[in-house]
Amino acid sequence: MAKVAKFDREAVIDIATKLYWKKGFHATSMRNLQDAIDMRPGSIYAAFGSKEGLFTETLRNYTDMGIEQLKQCRRENSSPIEALKAFMKAQVIDTQNSAPNGVCMLAKTINELTNENQALIDITKAHLGEIATEFVKLIEEAQVLGEVDNTKSAQELATHIQIQLVGLRTYGKVNNDKAQLNNIIDNIFNHYPF
Repeated sequence: MAKVAKFDREAVIDIATKLYWKKGFHATSMRNLQDAIDMRPGSIYAAFGSKEGLFTETLRNYTDMGIEQLKQCRRENSSPIEALKAFMKAQVIDTQNSAPNGVCMLAKTINELTNENQALIDITKAHLGEIATEFVKLIEEAQVLGEVDNTKSAQELATHIQIQLVGLRTYGKVNNDKAQLNNIIDNIFNHYPF
């Protein structure tokens, strides 16, 4: 009779997500994982295949959390542009003190990994693409509502937002002036290319 896993997979992935987000892929050792998720290395390998397998699941978890937060912002705002602003403010300002690391886990992963981890890089790029797709949907909705010029490329605007978001999260680690960060985010939608 096969042994049944005696752990809450989602809870383990949530804990591992926070650990990888805080330390990064390479700085997170199997010992760190073992201590944080209270599983022996053999159990981690049996459940996730490898350290990379667990990391892949944490990247999915992080992406899903971001997409759900973006959708929540949309539910709470009558305007898709206001939803994008709210999301950016949550990501840039709120995560500075409440998240394991103020920098985006996906951006951190892209910056950390080398060609030796190309499969993980490709997965991370795909997740960034999923988030960009969600931005495109909101921008297209804003175009239909007349909030954004419909001659502008929604994809290019989404890319602009993603670049600003990554940069501002890094900037926010250096300068945590919330009023300034709020103003910068508001201005993103009031100036070029919007």
